[in-house]
Amino acid sequence: MLETTGPVAGIVLAAGTSSRMGRNKLFLTLDGESVLRRAVRQAAAAGLDPIVVVLGHEADRVRQELSGLACVTVVNPDYDRGINFSLRAGLAAVPAETAATVVMLADMPFVTAEMIATLVRCYRERTAPLVISDYEGVNAPPMLYDRSLFEELRTMEGEGCGRQVVRKHRGEAAVVQWPASALTDLDVPGDYERVKSRLEVG
Repeated sequence: MLETTGPVAGIVLAAGTSSRMGRNKLFLTLDGESVLRRAVRQAAAAGLDPIVVVLGHEADRVRQELSGLACVTVVNPDYDRGINFSLRAGLAAVPAETAATVVMLADMPFVTAEMIATLVRCYRERTAPLVISDYEGVNAPPMLYDRSLFEELRTMEGEGCGRQVVRKHRGEAAVVQWPASALTDLDVPGDYERVKSRLEVG
């Protein structure tokens, strides 16, 4: 049986180049704060500790944007080689006493502290090694991985090591359902305009 009472860390992946957006999307403003600060603040409000933010593109500028927030940063020098390398860099910074980690993307503005806390609560109650977020049939972050899965996450080859681990362990996983409307990320300028409009109308 898994030991699920230990601390749960957070890994926020924030290393990409935002090439499709045309500018660094981490600094886009929503409700008066940057996309990056919004994501890290939600992780902190959910009680994740520590919160590891993986940097890459414009790392110094991104680090400055995090000033005052309770998080640690690591730089993925291979950020241009794909998300697997960022996830590995984040896992390497997670303390040994951590029971599990929640992996998040910095550019999903409708992921709330309540959603993250629900994943952790499900992990502790169900003692499942994996807790999947399901958005009306689509699996996407945030995802919670027990420490027993860290080695697989570090060593999986090919694109999307997190997705590979999800597929492999689907039968052991707990699944938390979210509305499809929460599955929004910021890839192109039109995404940003739509998110701003949704927030303005509440």
